[in-house]
Amino acid sequence: MPGEPEPISPDARRALEKDLADLRAERDAVAATLRSGTDYEGDRADQADELQRANELTRLDDRITDLTVRLRQAAIAGPPEAGVVGVGSSVTVRFDDGTTQTLHIGELADDEDPSVVTSDSPLGRALLGRRGGDSVDYETPSGPATATLVSVGGTAG
Repeated sequence: MPGEPEPISPDARRALEKDLADLRAERDAVAATLRSGTDYEGDRADQADELQRANELTRLDDRITDLTVRLRQAAIAGPPEAGVVGVGSSVTVRFDDGTTQTLHIGELADDEDPSVVTSDSPLGRALLGRRGGDSVDYETPSGPATATLVSVGGTAG
């Protein structure tokens, strides 16, 4: 999650802190299954299992680092300014085709909530720091697009 520190709402901060705690617990569980040293007394399948767990540990460590950095950046940025889009904001956007949609700017995608737009997506990045009435340009798979930020609501959880 590189870039300038972006503010996040208190609810979004709590969600990230919970995700971080869950990742740390998962990491501890995976680390406990790894053998110490490099002497393997198993067959190739055992060695492959060990390698897979080591790779999972690396993935978890990377994600823990990302979330730790993001929370540190959020502390530097402070909470979102009223009326300005930040992580955790609820926004209403009018797209080029005239449709209007209420979206939530989130840190992480949510398969169960299609209204969440991540802060590192093209639209999310374009909206961050903007105010109601601003137009934003962003990239889509089918090319450049423009949207108008109709309004910025409060923060969403």
